[in-house]
Amino acid sequence: MSDPGPRPLGASAAAVRARLTALAAELRARGVRVGSGEVASAARALAAVQAGSREDARLALRAVLCSRRDDLAVFDAAFVAVFGDETGAAGPPMLLPAPPGVLPVTRLGGRASTATTSADLDAEPEVRPAAYSDVELLLDRDFAHYTDAERALARAVLRRLAQRGPTRRSRRLRPSRRRGHRPDLSRTVRASLRHGGEPVHRHWRAPGTAARPLVFVLDVSGSMAPYARMLLQYVQAAVAARRRVEAFALGTRLTRITRELHTKDVDRALDRAAEAVVDFGGGTRIGEGLAELNRVHGRRLGRGAVVVLLSDGWDRGDPALLSAEMARLARSAHGVVWLNPLKASPGYQPLARGMAAALPHVDAFLEGHSLRSLEDLAALLEGPLSELEDRR
Repeated sequence: MSDPGPRPLGASAAAVRARLTALAAELRARGVRVGSGEVASAARALAAVQAGSREDARLALRAVLCSRRDDLAVFDAAFVAVFGDETGAAGPPMLLPAPPGVLPVTRLGGRASTATTSADLDAEPEVRPAAYSDVELLLDRDFAHYTDAERALARAVLRRLAQRGPTRRSRRLRPSRRRGHRPDLSRTVRASLRHGGEPVHRHWRAPGTAARPLVFVLDVSGSMAPYARMLLQYVQAAVAARRRVEAFALGTRLTRITRELHTKDVDRALDRAAEAVVDFGGGTRIGEGLAELNRVHGRRLGRGAVVVLLSDGWDRGDPALLSAEMARLARSAHGVVWLNPLKASPGYQPLARGMAAALPHVDAFLEGHSLRSLEDLAALLEGPLSELEDRR
């Protein structure tokens, strides 16, 4: 009889699917908990190894189908029952081996789906480098080049970064394991009852930490249009995730948008903020806006806040007024950080009169054009700007 030749990929995949289903049924009959998610993971595991090798296939399947130590012996018996022993006939048809150094591609966000269909198994798997990640590719990409799909994908990263912020020493005392100068009398007395009233174990209290006030001032002028949308999403995530966060939009006037952004629905929050800001996409008067921030909203912000300005520094107002208001803001704030998307451009120099007037009063001058720059901001807020004592 002549050799029929290699079978089509669809028939091979169907045979593998049937064998995996039989293996899962055998394991369930022997008391191992195996569901559809584990079967789908088993199919992906076979695609990631040299499936023509019986031992590689067995180890890959055992890694995803066994969740307990007791399942290992049961799996070996079930594997022999379904696929036969090494001395039996030719092994089962496996998925085509993947090229070295690659893994099956996952969905956007890096998490593989737990459900699979026959069309997915019949189709030839697409492969990408093992270190590939959709989110990692977005970290250094300029916000101005984002597509709508990439903006949606970046929301999870923005929510994670927004949870990080500055802290300060709290006035409230909390139980401490370290010896301090303030004894915890109530806990010490309760502990002494176990030893006949003798204070054998003494307990202490120490100041805890609390969230430091955080203020965002976002430039929404026309020159910031390519970046304002993504930066506004970050500000919204910070307002929704943390306490004592204030948000302002700065154009030709200053608009407080904290209330509009304080909701878990991102799209609704952005729409409400866009309705509240009447000068979106217009000019910029940074000096006048900071003057209103210092005098009208100063009591609401309080002393000791960290102020983050997100602007390219292009200003139509008086540089002398901007310099004076920045100095006033720096005296009352714990720290002033300026994020400028233009700073990422090669050969950038802060020559704009607004930026030049503000820089002497800024504690940190960072880029603001990508997720990586927002990671740097989060690290700065949690690190040097989270000193327990006010510096000013």
